[in-house]
Amino acid sequence: MRYQPDRLDLTLLALIALAFATMALTGAAHGLPLANGTVLAIAAIKGRRILLDYLDLRTAPPIWRGLITAWLMLIVGFAWSVSAVSVLLS
Repeated sequence: MRYQPDRLDLTLLALIALAFATMALTGAAHGLPLANGTVLAIAAIKGRRILLDYLDLRTAPPIWRGLITAWLMLIVGFAWSVSAVSVLLS
């Protein structure tokens, strides 16, 4: 009998890989504006995967997926704007 990974296993592996990518990026390019944006984009991807797979919104009605994704993008957008303002002011 062969093991077939399910969606949660694949999501866990993706989240671990994205966490390592985030750590490598923050260690290598600390303080660069492009690196900050990339880290926030990775955070948005991780958040979306968590919402869809671990909170089981993949099977939810589209309106709920859209609202929760919009909320996530609002938070990431706010974090990006704070980062951009701090870069512009320094």
